[in-house]
Amino acid sequence: MTISFQIESIHLGSGHLFLIAGPCVIESEQHAMFMAEVIKGVTRSLNIPFIFKASYDKANRTSIHSFRGPGLQEGLRILQKVKNEVHVPVLTDVHDVKDVPRVAEVVDVLQIPAFLCRQTDLVVAAAMSERAINIKKGQFVSPWDMRHAVEKCRIAGNNRVFISERGASFGYNNLVVDMRSLAIMRKFAPVVFDATHSVQLPSAAGDGQQATSGGQPEFIPVLARAAVAAGVDGIFMEVHDDPRNAKSDGANALESTKLRALLKELVAVQQAISRAHDTP
Repeated sequence: MTISFQIESIHLGSGHLFLIAGPCVIESEQHAMFMAEVIKGVTRSLNIPFIFKASYDKANRTSIHSFRGPGLQEGLRILQKVKNEVHVPVLTDVHDVKDVPRVAEVVDVLQIPAFLCRQTDLVVAAAMSERAINIKKGQFVSPWDMRHAVEKCRIAGNNRVFISERGASFGYNNLVVDMRSLAIMRKFAPVVFDATHSVQLPSAAGDGQQATSGGQPEFIPVLARAAVAAGVDGIFMEVHDDPRNAKSDGANALESTKLRALLKELVAVQQAISRAHDTP
């Protein structure tokens, strides 16, 4: 795979691992700034490029009673502050075509949620914003069919597009990761592995009134190491200082105190693979 491009100083597809990380949803300005600073501190010490991720609106929550975020105006104000004061690129989801122009004024990467990866109008509108695009691979989409989503962006004039693998539906309330998908998709775009949503148990927790997604965060390191060994360009992780009390997806988030050790492992895996390729 020879496709590569830049997001600020980050070279996607260059062979250097980068990280997309942050809380699932913007919980408050204070929390978003704190998490951005914490993650930046860890990644800077390990020389890993970092893009901050948080959502201003989680439009696909399981329950109507679940927290969705601060909304467009306040969420973008907070993301702008993270960008300006922490000095990192920022990424957020867009769920609606009408939000794209406003979101593109602030963020560096527009993310197409997995459930919307086949929504042509949304994908094309995001591509035409000229921002970099991260298309989350739908749990219901084969890796080879993601070529069509990428092609929609390129036909719209935007070649700065990458794909995130987040697992495929495996029966009810379960996901499984087919590591072959990473190599398949890297033939036509840079690929990021979403190590935290891949251990999610969708809608498997709570009760009928307040259903939420569960998770198996103990498997985050296992899958992340395997993905780096398979040759992904980047890793996506939802990271939180207090996952038990996170307002969204805490059950599958990585606790921030565990981030440094895991990233050191991932760098070691990538370096070992690189040395093996260089050895005659």
